[in-house]
Amino acid sequence: MSRKVVERNISYDDVRNVYYVNMDLGVDENGKRIKQYRTFRTLPAARAGLRNFLAQREEERQAPHHQLTLSEWLEYWMDTIVRPNRAETTVYAYQKIIDNHLEPALGDTPLLKLTPKVIQQYYTQVQRECGLSSNTMRRHHDLLSSALRTAVRQDMLRVSPMDRVEPPRSKQYEADFYNPEELKRLYSLVKGRWLELPVKLAGSLGLRREEICGLKWENVNFPRRVVYIREARTAYGATIVQKETKNRASVRTLYMPEDVYQLLTQEQQRQELELTKPTGHVVLDQKGQPYSPNALSLAFTRFVRKHDLPRVTLHGLRHSFATIASFQGVSLFDIGKALGHSTPATTGRIYTHLIDRTHEETLMRVSDALK
Repeated sequence: MSRKVVERNISYDDVRNVYYVNMDLGVDENGKRIKQYRTFRTLPAARAGLRNFLAQREEERQAPHHQLTLSEWLEYWMDTIVRPNRAETTVYAYQKIIDNHLEPALGDTPLLKLTPKVIQQYYTQVQRECGLSSNTMRRHHDLLSSALRTAVRQDMLRVSPMDRVEPPRSKQYEADFYNPEELKRLYSLVKGRWLELPVKLAGSLGLRREEICGLKWENVNFPRRVVYIREARTAYGATIVQKETKNRASVRTLYMPEDVYQLLTQEQQRQELELTKPTGHVVLDQKGQPYSPNALSLAFTRFVRKHDLPRVTLHGLRHSFATIASFQGVSLFDIGKALGHSTPATTGRIYTHLIDRTHEETLMRVSDALK
């Protein structure tokens, strides 16, 4: 048999009429070089085979090699990425998911062996055993996606397994709300009570409960009759913090209707007369302290139940504001601006009943035009 080198790593056997490609696999544990040969019928095929081998070797050379577990990576990610850059409420929510679910189920799994199948099975198992909703599982998905995306950026993973994981399907949130007659009845029942102010801030201005609890007098401009929404008071676990609003779009300026203007004026005068150590907050509890969002919601829920009103949460008054505004012909875009939504799509996703009503009106107009 006669072989002749035709190119580097490629030789030709003129007896068997085949091309040999010399594959260098490195050295074994004793330092001896490991070589492998492959045969091809044509020179172009041999060149292609050599290129594929070299590309594979380079990919393997650049692939991460470490023993980190998912638990260790999540701890690093939380300490270096999440805690320095995210709100305390986000940190709390992420840590709770990690401690209660990810750590027990997947914590010991090596990061390099975390596959789409393993993660998909985790979704199914946790949802079945813990009774979590698909919307809650979507938060698990978002956490893992963010953490493993960082692992790719920091060369701890070549690709993220989350790219091939089917995310849990979020269920459409259906907002409960009062119609104009129901809201008027609520307003008449709370008139003169301490709940009147927070109820009207939610129902007449569309504020979130965190924005109501976080509203300060420095952001109430009586001469211009406007309220600046700049801060929110948020609870996570047993901790309550004053922080910036939900997102940049949530920072907004809202006009005060006459009844809200009068209520705010009266409350400011009351606090100036009765409080020796004012906190600067607009809505206060019986001890003169700013309300926590959960306590305010609970007080409203008890009031609704006591007066046999339709079951709507305090946040439902915000939805009532949006619904009534739509009934008055206000566009989804303008409703979203008043509510502090980041995009009109957010408004449409939450208030699907408003879109359905718009569609109904459109169809009726076309039908009328064709009569």
